[in-house]
Amino acid sequence: MTRPRLTERILAARLQRTMQGRVRQRRIVTRRDGVRYEVDGRWLTNFGGNDYLGLSQHFAVVDALQASAARDGAGSGASHLVCGHHANHDALERELADWLGAPRALLFGSGFLANLAVMQSLLTEDDVCVQDRLNHASLIDAARLAGCKLRRYPHADPEGALRQLRTVPDGVAMLATDGVFSMDGDIAPLRELSLVARVQQALMYVDDAHGVGVVGPDGRGCVAEAGLDASGLLQLATLGKALGGYGAVVLGSEEMIGHLAETARPYIFTTAIPPAQAASTLAAVKLARRDHWRREKLQSLIAHFRHTALFRDLPLLPSNTPIQPLMCGDDKRATALATALEAQGFWVPAIRPPTVPDGRSRLRITLSSLHTQAEVDALVDALTWARDAVEMGYGAGAKQSSGAAVA
Repeated sequence: MTRPRLTERILAARLQRTMQGRVRQRRIVTRRDGVRYEVDGRWLTNFGGNDYLGLSQHFAVVDALQASAARDGAGSGASHLVCGHHANHDALERELADWLGAPRALLFGSGFLANLAVMQSLLTEDDVCVQDRLNHASLIDAARLAGCKLRRYPHADPEGALRQLRTVPDGVAMLATDGVFSMDGDIAPLRELSLVARVQQALMYVDDAHGVGVVGPDGRGCVAEAGLDASGLLQLATLGKALGGYGAVVLGSEEMIGHLAETARPYIFTTAIPPAQAASTLAAVKLARRDHWRREKLQSLIAHFRHTALFRDLPLLPSNTPIQPLMCGDDKRATALATALEAQGFWVPAIRPPTVPDGRSRLRITLSSLHTQAEVDALVDALTWARDAVEMGYGAGAKQSSGAAVA
């Protein structure tokens, strides 16, 4: 028997991506100043990141990071359950639980790890996890690795979720959904899904990575916006988006979080995030809770962008969140638009399969409270010009340049 060579498989996969125009390249950022990024020696206005409240470079957040690093060192030195659980970690967990109205929070190194932890710890091969078809990849991978039955329902369809739960009447059931969908920017119908979960005796799990900080009363996320009791479900909040840092927390009841802390392999066998990182995120949470003007300005910019873009007949998906997808259809058109925008000084990533379904490539435009209305107007002008330029010279303009902003 002759085994296939892994190198041959890798080369074939690379060739296929090249032929499809789906090669991904990292861009090196040399300096940042608010929404201005220096890339390849040029300053670009970034409309592609997730720093929705503009906290990642806030002086109080950076000062907390530096002060803690000087005092506590660069790293935690161990996992939480060995000797790496610092007072900064504890303070951050308590602050987040208080803000989001949950009995307890558990800190993880990333949202991906947190989702793996939740499903690996709670579900077995006899159980079922029912998920929205457009859920983040980490939720899908987590269910597969847990070994449970994975069932997916049409996007934002509570009746579809109910049908899927009924197909597996035995074992423990979990209903998992994004809060804000990361590529479409819309919000899950959490109130209706909560009713489905209650009727089917399923645990509801909301990955609110893109909701916490920007959605709901006081920025408490999609769960609070839907008026749900945070102690009656599990909620994930990432710390690297609206809060500008790194890591994630899972929030829920004392019993549920206590079980995760003692059994979840991605928690037990992972070094705790640096105490300095926890200190800086704690400072960011306090700013997010206090500075309501950040969300107010962000919502004003979102409304202004949508009004001006739709007036120019730019094909936006319905979204009232900072994520504003502009649909392009095929990969080459999305790449051509991203390249044309970069030539005008704007960094907007083209999102292509497998991140989104075939035929659903797009520009993923994101807004921050650091943007100005003048910058938003300039982006709309640039988008209009890029659209017209690509339509007039589609064949030549659609070729992917080596510096195209793509994902």
